[in-house]
Amino acid sequence: MSQEKTVSVLNDLLQITNDRIEGFSKVEDKVWDNYSGLKADYDEMVSNSQNMKSELVGLITERGGQPDNTTTTAGAIHRAWIDVKNSFSGNKDEATLENVVFGEDAAIKAYQDALDSGDLCAESSRKVQDQLHHLKSSYQKFENLEHLRS
Repeated sequence: MSQEKTVSVLNDLLQITNDRIEGFSKVEDKVWDNYSGLKADYDEMVSNSQNMKSELVGLITERGGQPDNTTTTAGAIHRAWIDVKNSFSGNKDEATLENVVFGEDAAIKAYQDALDSGDLCAESSRKVQDQLHHLKSSYQKFENLEHLRS
């Protein structure tokens, strides 16, 4: 595997992480009135995403690459869809958190695809696997919203 392929895959994950961070900014504080039990987990997810971004940037620069600090087109479309959906939704809180779950699921798939690609060096694979574990953990906390309402 080449450094260029590794950097390319890591930059794809960086863009997805940037999508997550942008998506998290769409969650309004009022959501926590009905889902107060998730607030600490959500805050941890936001913090983890910032750490993941830093780790990915470090891996990219260590391999001589230039970090791509943009977001994906698909992520931008999804965030726009969130805005439209929330303007028509009867339960904006639940719809907003469902979008968090959708985004986490998409990130999990992208991380798994990156690992399956065979284009990551050993160190990058270990770090991506660790980040995937965090993604799966946060996803599990949010995936069953109807049972989590305060």
